[in-house]
Amino acid sequence: MFDGDRMSEELRTLKVDVTRLLSTAGEEMFESSKDRAKALADQIKAALKGAGLADNIVPTPFTITVVKMKGQYVMFDSGTGGQVQPTAGLMASRNMKAAGIDPAKIKTIIVTHFHPDHIFGLMAKETNAQNFPNATIYVPKAELAWWTGNVPQPAQGISNRVKATLQGWKNVQQVDGDKDVIPGVRAISTPGHTPGHTSYLVGSGKKPLLVLGDVTNIPLLFVRNPGWQAVFDTDGALAEMNRRKIIDRAIAENLTVTGYHYSMPGAGTFKKDGSGYAFVPVKA
Repeated sequence: MFDGDRMSEELRTLKVDVTRLLSTAGEEMFESSKDRAKALADQIKAALKGAGLADNIVPTPFTITVVKMKGQYVMFDSGTGGQVQPTAGLMASRNMKAAGIDPAKIKTIIVTHFHPDHIFGLMAKETNAQNFPNATIYVPKAELAWWTGNVPQPAQGISNRVKATLQGWKNVQQVDGDKDVIPGVRAISTPGHTPGHTSYLVGSGKKPLLVLGDVTNIPLLFVRNPGWQAVFDTDGALAEMNRRKIIDRAIAENLTVTGYHYSMPGAGTFKKDGSGYAFVPVKA
């Protein structure tokens, strides 16, 4: 469901209007005997229990950040397009309307990486037609190059779809390295989860917003335990290095952060907590 409280007082310092949209609230099953060594599985279960959650599933919300800058909407990633889970696809069909946002008025879309839950919302399920044909879509150059190259067999399905869509779309522009994408949005290279994964720094107020993408994945697990590596990481060691680096930067610069798999309100700050970190949500 849509969290109608657009932004707390902490987010208003960004000098831009920020809206968090829930595409879906999925649940990822795991079995310790198959997916994790038992010791790690026990730690995961303990973390879930400590948060008051069931310990046999990992709840995985998919949330999209939309920023209104100088009267124009900028959207980060696009959701699942109803093509990943049966509970998915709520963003365009329901939650954008609830937030007062007309999808047709989205003129800028900035992509963190090419996993299906982040880009399938750009394309129609059956035809691959563009869902946002009037928008300019910015993608990391390294990400596009990897997915349109000679990828491993498990990635070929996504690769084929990227080749059939983003690679040839005329409204796609590539972002190469750490530079301004548009005025007020700067790219920060954070590879590891995928080869070209990119985060973005938004705004110039007292607390700029850092759009993380999947650097920290589910904060309950990967912020608290930055040394853990997700099964979907292309390079787990690099993902961990950049996770620690970006969290340390966020703390040092007092940045407000948001991540794609963060539950509502979906934004907050980091702080050191023992050998790991803690995510502190903004106050509604």
